[in-house]
Amino acid sequence: MPIIVQRNTLLPMAQTVQIRTHSFTADNGVDGGGSDAGPSPHDLYDAALASCKALTLTWYASRKGLPLTSVRVECERDASEERHGVYKLTTRLHLVGDLTDAQRHELLAVAEKCPIHKLMSSVKTEITTLLAPA
Repeated sequence: MPIIVQRNTLLPMAQTVQIRTHSFTADNGVDGGGSDAGPSPHDLYDAALASCKALTLTWYASRKGLPLTSVRVECERDASEERHGVYKLTTRLHLVGDLTDAQRHELLAVAEKCPIHKLMSSVKTEITTLLAPA
């Protein structure tokens, strides 16, 4: 099922994003000509990484019986060199639960192997853009 993005004509740049049964707004910030009515494409890219790490850690801890009761992932970007081919993301894991140091380091290693982390860092993405018939 495709992801569908269509302009919200009530705002200067806002787009409605439809993913399966989920719908939300994406927009540029005011400095980018938008209304900041939703996350920007860069925000969504960064959020994909953070949410994948959180979901992966929650799944892994449950599967392994680790006492992880909550996880919060903070993701910060440094896009200052993006035009030169370097886009830096730093994620910080806040792990809650009666975890040993060894378990915390095990979870750190798991977070670094989440599917989106691997996709962003080790997979060549090929993008094809086509025109739909008029």
